[in-house]
Amino acid sequence: MKLLLTNDDGIEAAGLGALLTATHGLGEAVVVAPAGPQSGVSHAVTTGAVVRFETRGPGRYAVHGTPADCARVGLHRLCPNATWVLSGINHGGNLGADVYYSGTVAAVREAVLHGWTGIAFSHYHKRGMEFDWARAARWVRAVLADLLARPVVPGAFYNVNLPHLAPNESDPKVVVCPLDPHPLPLSYRHEDGGGMHYDGDYHARNRNAGADVEVCFSGNISVTQIKLL
Repeated sequence: MKLLLTNDDGIEAAGLGALLTATHGLGEAVVVAPAGPQSGVSHAVTTGAVVRFETRGPGRYAVHGTPADCARVGLHRLCPNATWVLSGINHGGNLGADVYYSGTVAAVREAVLHGWTGIAFSHYHKRGMEFDWARAARWVRAVLADLLARPVVPGAFYNVNLPHLAPNESDPKVVVCPLDPHPLPLSYRHEDGGGMHYDGDYHARNRNAGADVEVCFSGNISVTQIKLL
């Protein structure tokens, strides 16, 4: 099995390293990731300029473009025989309506549009706590082993969010659940000079019982299948 790995935090991001660790023994991984951070760019693609890429080692390519560019270049040229596209692990959650803004999710969505399938992985972040990427890799590996063995559903992909648990908390359960429809609340503070700065509280967002936001905030791994076609 050939796995194309990408993200939106950049090729040197710790989350991408954790995702690569999680794939060991499950397939041959080829990394095609942005040369630098591309968070929040959603599904932007480069069409009016050259998309440059450079080799950063065996099976490792840095693309000067967006996450969706990485999926396009990877599937068209660098890893056309990929079976799955895996994106992440994002340094922060991509829950509910976040999937429309997220570059992490957009990379997988781009793959689905062109006939592949994939999984987007994100890690919710609690303020004041550090990520434990080794622990996250272990959780992701278990989820991957399950999802990669399932029959591919044409026009669909999975969106997975890891909770942020304290070191002394037990490993989370994996919960298959729907996507929460609520967006982040609109909240801005005025800045000197007439501008405004978004200051919404990610954790205070509205949530539906049993949907991915509540599942992840309750300390479990949310797995949501999203169908495009």
